[in-house]
Amino acid sequence: MGIFSRLTDIINSNINAILDKAEDPEKIIRMVIQEMEDTLVEVRSSAAKTIADQKDLERRIKKTSSAQAEWEKKAELAISKGRDDLAKGALIEKAKVADMEAHLKEELKHLSEALTRNEEDVIKLDAKLREARAKKASMQARHKSATNQVRVRKNLYDNRIQDAFDRFDKVDARLDRLEGEAEAMTIGRGENLEDQFRALEADDDIEKELAALKAKSSGGAAKPAAKAPAKKPASK
Repeated sequence: MGIFSRLTDIINSNINAILDKAEDPEKIIRMVIQEMEDTLVEVRSSAAKTIADQKDLERRIKKTSSAQAEWEKKAELAISKGRDDLAKGALIEKAKVADMEAHLKEELKHLSEALTRNEEDVIKLDAKLREARAKKASMQARHKSATNQVRVRKNLYDNRIQDAFDRFDKVDARLDRLEGEAEAMTIGRGENLEDQFRALEADDDIEKELAALKAKSSGGAAKPAAKAPAKKPASK
């Protein structure tokens, strides 16, 4: 099973459990990201082990190549000494080492293919992880906006707020009545004696000011009229 198939099974299982509990969408995306991060760590750890095994196989293959060369030299030496039996034995050992080398090379091929697949999976998974993180940021912003809208609209249509405004209206009506009562208390009440004298004083000041303005308009104060000559007493 590939890592993506296994990861999908894990994520789907957890998402179904979360949806059954009616969890929020942010928790779902956090869970998905966590699963992807854990899988990425696991795949990279597996790739590191595969690389180590690959290096070990390469060293063993190199040793088998050297061993084959050594057995071939021994076979040549045995032939030069007329020991065909020893030369045959050396060639048999060389064949065994060659078989081992072929087996190791086949194993190395499988490891190389697995490492290539792991590298491709890591690249894909890393890209998906970046996409999931961006999705998380977008989802968090949308979730926050939607939550705020719900809270605002709950307040707008909350009966308690309407009740409060109804109470405000009642208070306004009560204040209107109190102000009306205060104004009504002054209706029909005549001026007292002190108010009447103040009014007379104000009228006198206005008359003086009016006379001064008239004098100013006519070019000066009017000259007093000449007195008639006194009559002489009648002679006796």
